[in-house]
Amino acid sequence: MLSTLVTLSSGGPFWIKQSITCYGVRMARPRTFYEDHAVAAAMNLFWTHGYEGTSTQDLCEATGLGRSSIYNTFSSKRDLFDRALRQYMETKTAAQLDLIQSELPIRERVRRILWDAVEPDPAEPLGCLVVNSLVELAPHDREVADALDRDHAVKIAALTTAFRAAQASGEIDAGHDPAALADYVYVVLSGLRVSARGGASRAAQEAVVTAALRTF
Repeated sequence: MLSTLVTLSSGGPFWIKQSITCYGVRMARPRTFYEDHAVAAAMNLFWTHGYEGTSTQDLCEATGLGRSSIYNTFSSKRDLFDRALRQYMETKTAAQLDLIQSELPIRERVRRILWDAVEPDPAEPLGCLVVNSLVELAPHDREVADALDRDHAVKIAALTTAFRAAQASGEIDAGHDPAALADYVYVVLSGLRVSARGGASRAAQEAVVTAALRTF
């Protein structure tokens, strides 16, 4: 309740009581919120349908943004794809590096890396956006190829170091080439992810992992 001073033309001032209702004002979300949401939605689309298989209209429907908003925010479909691929690599690579650099036995670390393709997160599309982009875009797009190569090199270096440490501790045979083992693991992982998109059975995927773990 608020008291207000009022002056009448016929007399002196007096106070009246007024009731004021205040309504909360909804603050606009920061632009970065909408950008992050759009990138996450676009990532799932590109992951599922590929770059060429995803239209601007698909992106509008998935992100909830109009065409002008998409182009004002990201400048182009390609810019949005680059952001989505970068987010995918940063998230997935960070998780793999945490696993590779953990204190688990080396075979368990490798098993978990490969098992991610056998038993993927059900909330995510099948396969791998990196592998899909490697097949679809890298052969004729140097920028994408270089980004994928840099991401791959980081993982290979970390796993090579882990294999070398396992050899030094006597955990695995010292006769193996640690860099070749690291390459082998990621080749197997890529194959598992491609075959998952092709409908490979879980039993077949598990058999591949079991065979891979017997190589060192």
